[in-house]
Amino acid sequence: MMEDSFGRRHELERNLQAARARIDAASAGRSVDLLVVSKTYPATDVQILNDLGQKAFGENRDQEAKRKVDECNGARAIRWHMIGQLQSNKLNSIARWADVVESLDRIDLIAPLERAATLANRTVEILIQINLDPVDAPHRGGLNPQAVPDFLEELDKAPHLVLGGVMGVGPNPDLGADVTASFEQLANVSAIITTSHPGATVISAGMSGDLEQAIKAGATQVRLGSAILGQR
Repeated sequence: MMEDSFGRRHELERNLQAARARIDAASAGRSVDLLVVSKTYPATDVQILNDLGQKAFGENRDQEAKRKVDECNGARAIRWHMIGQLQSNKLNSIARWADVVESLDRIDLIAPLERAATLANRTVEILIQINLDPVDAPHRGGLNPQAVPDFLEELDKAPHLVLGGVMGVGPNPDLGADVTASFEQLANVSAIITTSHPGATVISAGMSGDLEQAIKAGATQVRLGSAILGQR
């Protein structure tokens, strides 16, 4: 059992170093943060990575995340990110464990999430998920960029929700989408937002298959799962 534990630590350390090397090579000296997508992986992996210096972890299911947060209680300065689609009946729970919600894309969820954060006596950082899919492609979530002004107006009424920036999921290149152009669109939306919200500088974009394009387009954070944790 102990040999398995040491072996897993070595594997995760090797993968983490390789991922950071990819990020460093693509960023050309610019600071780019790493969010490890820990969904479906055990809390023991999170604890190992945290011991190796990783602070930010992403979950997409409330029940799994709550369990993992409890199991990692006492770990060093972990910041938990909600990256999955939000459900209104889960907001009270999410507001109690998520430090960052990266997937807010519906204006009707702002007020209930604000109430949930108020009840939890917490301030939650918000990233607005922007839809980067082509018009004729299946919609995987995300706010239409044209709706951002109205969204910001409503978000400004929520004192427990602090805007950190934007998030986007790169389009499927198999559908003929221009991945680089989509990430550039996300950066353009970010630039517009920061004219009125100068602190909202986070651009969360790029995963294992497209992190270089995302960083080149201006991403300040990438989200990696299997590249670090391996295939399930």
